[in-house]
Amino acid sequence: MPKVKTNSGAKKRFALTGTGKIKRKHAYKSHILTKKTKKQKRNLTHVAMVDQSNMRSLREMLLLR
Repeated sequence: MPKVKTNSGAKKRFALTGTGKIKRKHAYKSHILTKKTKKQKRNLTHVAMVDQSNMRSLREMLLLR
């Protein structure tokens, strides 16, 4: 049987916390920043947690069974 591989895109974008939750970064912070307000850019800086509805598919991508 072949080895099961993790999704290489997912392992670059997500990190696991000590309690088993998955951290993610906010979208829309990479380019076209001139039209966004300071407040918008500042709030996009913070790390967020992955929602429960996406947790199952993400755990499969990261091979966290």
